[in-house]
Amino acid sequence: MTSINITIVSLVGYLLGAISFAVIVARSQGVNILTYGSGNPGATNVTRALGSKFGNIVFALDALKGGIAAGWPIVVFGGELGLKLGIIGLIASIFGHSFSVFLKFKGGKGVATTMGGLVVIMPSVLLIGVAVWVVIFYSTRLVAIASMLFAVSLAVSAYVLYGVGDPRFTLGSVLAVLIVVRHRSNIARMLQGKENSFKK
Repeated sequence: MTSINITIVSLVGYLLGAISFAVIVARSQGVNILTYGSGNPGATNVTRALGSKFGNIVFALDALKGGIAAGWPIVVFGGELGLKLGIIGLIASIFGHSFSVFLKFKGGKGVATTMGGLVVIMPSVLLIGVAVWVVIFYSTRLVAIASMLFAVSLAVSAYVLYGVGDPRFTLGSVLAVLIVVRHRSNIARMLQGKENSFKK
């Protein structure tokens, strides 16, 4: 794994992630998502602004970014090298999504992008995480809590399925930290009793 390979994979991943489909889709409907609701350029805020149809479109496109960023190095390089570079590509795309150069280094929480990459890298861990998300969301109607527990489940599941020495456990742990940290504003609102929820 050379520094050139790492640089290319990281740059491609970051630039893919930095494309804000939330901003693009919302703007096509005459909405500035950066000033609506929480101001977060992600699928959840787009759903609140424009409905589930457009929120789902943004979610799918954000997931696609992560899938491409993680998948192309695996296809091109193959084997353990491809897996490691795919992990780097996914992490870079999440950073791009969360700190987009096109949005003055602001961005979304990275959950959809994470899911797209995990479809490629460790689908079993993703399935467990999605199950956790669904149970928690429909119990609390709070996307933030569901997303954070989804993130924590990634590290736990990767540990159980792959062990500490596997790069996929490292990925799960890094993703858990990134996603929880990106939800710090939600945590503050929850402590103040001001976090928005989806009504039943």
